[in-house]
Amino acid sequence: MATPNYSYEKRQKELAKKRKKEDKLKRKGEGKPDDGDASNDGVPDQDNISEAQIGIPPAGSPP
Repeated sequence: MATPNYSYEKRQKELAKKRKKEDKLKRKGEGKPDDGDASNDGVPDQDNISEAQIGIPPAGSPP
């Protein structure tokens, strides 16, 4: 009985992982979002930042 070729299986897994990573980078480069709206990247627009978001206490509050 022949023994399993584990190095071949490992190489195939590595190639599949590499191919999947390249596909993901390609999709990301095309501007297609993977899981939602691309315009909302978690960073607020400069015009819409409130003082509370950047850590400035409201006027008249004790330090």
